[in-house]
Amino acid sequence: MPDRPIIGIIGGTGDLGSGLAKGWTAAGYEVVVGSRSREKAETFAAELGGLAKGNDNVGAAAAADVVVLAVPFASHEATLEEIKPVLQGKILVDAAVPLVPPKVSVVQLPEAGSAAQIAQRLLGDGVRVVSAFHNVGASKLHAGGRADCDVLVFSDDREARDTVIELATVVANRGIGGGSLANSAAAEALTSVLIWINRAYKVSGAGVAITGL
Repeated sequence: MPDRPIIGIIGGTGDLGSGLAKGWTAAGYEVVVGSRSREKAETFAAELGGLAKGNDNVGAAAAADVVVLAVPFASHEATLEEIKPVLQGKILVDAAVPLVPPKVSVVQLPEAGSAAQIAQRLLGDGVRVVSAFHNVGASKLHAGGRADCDVLVFSDDREARDTVIELATVVANRGIGGGSLANSAAAEALTSVLIWINRAYKVSGAGVAITGL
């Protein structure tokens, strides 16, 4: 893994994906924005400037060392199937949250345990799945600078987890290891709690901070 890996963002024109793209591009990383529409991705990459490029989802995944999946849960498995052939040997960062509209403020985890566990089973052992960025409000990323929150990072592969912790620290206060991929269920569930807090307290980007470290 190079010191500054090329980052592909699948769903890179969406709220979370575009915010991550802005942060990493501003920090000097080479980012490949992926979208179902290559033209849309190329247009957004041109707006970002720096080392950003645009491509379709498969092209973005193929060009990257670290691939971030930032798509709605409804598109999760279909998108994974689409990019699976070009992911072998790479790190896949799953940021999908299993929200079930209309009750997105109610925790509704899948039977498999978490979106990240679904991804690992679907992709197989040749792909190092890491789970992160579930609890980072997109508005924080789009505000510029580092998001004022911590990022919990989970994986069964310690090296891959450490790589993503470093990338998280570029765009937020800190990346913090949270253990195995199974523990991702806690962060995925917490997203619904934060959505409830946002609505109840009329804020747009409630986040988490780990104390005592």
